[in-house]
Amino acid sequence: MATAVLTPDQLDGQAARLHDTQAWQQIVTGWEHTAAEPAPAPEPAPALGPARPSDWRGLLSVPVDRLIDDTLRALPTPPPHERPLPGRLGAMLPDRVHLWRRVGQSELRPSVHLGYARQILAEWGWQNTPYRVRNARGARCVCGAMVSAHRLGYGSLDTVDRAGAWLITELRAQGWPGLIGPWNRHPGRTAADALALVDATIRRASLAGQ
Repeated sequence: MATAVLTPDQLDGQAARLHDTQAWQQIVTGWEHTAAEPAPAPEPAPALGPARPSDWRGLLSVPVDRLIDDTLRALPTPPPHERPLPGRLGAMLPDRVHLWRRVGQSELRPSVHLGYARQILAEWGWQNTPYRVRNARGARCVCGAMVSAHRLGYGSLDTVDRAGAWLITELRAQGWPGLIGPWNRHPGRTAADALALVDATIRRASLAGQ
């Protein structure tokens, strides 16, 4: 079965279009709020004797299930550890060589996909040569790392698009009005900047349950 080929420029454009849709704006609006505003506390009932151990639930302003769900959503996405990346030689090979690794892989959340993209940037290196996915040593740009993560089996094309939209959401929050590619190759950009952007995006998507 043929696998669709996604280029960094296509990812950049698709993520921007997704980010600008009304549906996506509804998703990301209020992402930093992990719980609804508490309802007004009910009037205290007259004391009828010693409280039973189970009565502590009545002291909560939100249901216990919601507290547990909100706590789990607030936890950071664990770093990827299922399979190590190919070594330096693997970094220099064309991504299509690694497509076999997609066989049998399950779907991922965008934040987990971004965790693998970060691993690629950290282990294979980051580069910002204009209009280059990678350099001769196998280092990737931010979009190139996301595309490589997909071809290594970490997330579907839909996941890559949503991860890209989260990246653009983070860039907008930081005041960058353009796309990911121009940000990546902006003069003075560093590998530390790229890793910090991905880290901030992972946190943002994780807090939103994505």
